[in-house]
Parts: sequence; C-alpha cells; structure tokens
Amino acid sequence: MNRSAILLCACLLYGCGQARRAGEPVAVFTELPPGEEPLVDVRKIDPRIRVAIPYVTADNFTGRALYPANLALLRTSVARRLSAVQDELVRLKLGLKVLDAYRPWSIQCLMWEAVPDENYVADPNKGSRHNRGAAVDVTLVDANGNELEMPSRHDEFTERSRADYKGGSAASRRNRDYLIRVMRRQGFEVLATEWWHFDAPGWERFSVLDVPLTDPPTGTRPGG
Repeated sequence: MNRSAILLCACLLYGCGQARRAGEPVAVFTELPPGEEPLVDVRKIDPRIRVAIPYVTADNFTGRALYPANLALLRTSVARRLSAVQDELVRLKLGLKVLDAYRPWSIQCLMWEAVPDENYVADPNKGSRHNRGAAVDVTLVDANGNELEMPSRHDEFTERSRADYKGGSAASRRNRDYLIRVMRRQGFEVLATEWWHFDAPGWERFSVLDVPLTDPPTGTRPGG
C-alpha cells in the first residue's frame, strides 16, 4: 500500500525481543488503511463521558508515562456504542469513565516488555484490540464523577480483577456486574481476566495501528 506503511512487527526497535520470538508477526499500519473507520475522540462523540487515562503519568503498572495526552480515541462505531451505554447510565444518575482506549502499537511493545503475560497484556506479535481502536477500559462513576467501588483497581493484575471474582464486598460485585450487563447490551464483551476491559463486536475487521496518539490522529484522513 503506497500511503499505509506496513511494519512487520519490528519489536526490537522498541525493546520487545520477547514478542518478536513469540511467532509470526502481525502487520502494523502507521497510517489508516483506505476504507477503514477513522479514530475519533470519544468526548467529541459524547462529552458526558469522562476520560482519565492513567498512562499519561508514571502512576501505572509500567512505572513510566506512556501517553502524551489524556485522550481517548476509538473507531467511530465503537465510540457511538459507548455513547449508547452512557445514555442508559444517565437515567440512573451514573456515567462512564474511560481509563484506556486506542493504544499505539509501539506503546503495546513497552507494556509487553514490562509484563509479558497474555492474561493481562496482549502480545504485540498478535496485536491488541486496543491497538485496533476497538477495545476500551471503563469504570462507573456517580453524578459527581466519583468512581463506584469495584473488586479491584484498574490494572491490578490479580484474581480480584477477574470478571467472575467472588470475593470483595457485595457492593463492588454488584457495580462490576452491572457495568458488564450494560456494556453487553451494546454488544461489548468483557475480558475474563479484567472486569474493566471490553471488546467491541467486529474488532477483528480493524487493522493494528501505530498512529500517534493525537487529535486529530496523525496519519488518518477525514472520512477514511
């Protein structure tokens, strides 16, 4: 493709030698392939949705700042599904807080270097659904933006993070289970090991991207 440069998973450039050895690498696009849905800022689709990305600071599981801005990008159809979830929540005086959305593939390599465990971090050789702009990490907040109690913290990477964890307080389990139900009603599916991670239906039709995390996204074309 003349405008969409394809990287054959040159993980070693990003310190990801373990991922490179794992198997046949995925194709990674530094520009949006022709005909694919663009990435959009979730807050431009629905300004009611709150965004607080922990990877903007070093206060995350890698111990380093990974993202240049507190920005949640998703494929257009995925962002609209998320807005439909917000529509349902607002009737109960609740809302969504996005903790992660589109993630450039080069950052995926850095995460894999820190935690090379596919229970919690996708192997860059395969590409994450976050790299496709088709997965989102979310939690529930009240009308004042305060997070509701959940069985674990975001990115805790323990048994408490499982979507079927039976421990913790009854309130935390009710909140988690309600989040899963309301997301499923819009087609999202929870990741078994992470109650906060939801994949959009049809995620596999989107390419793995290494487009910089900017608004508008660098390397994308309006209406692309």
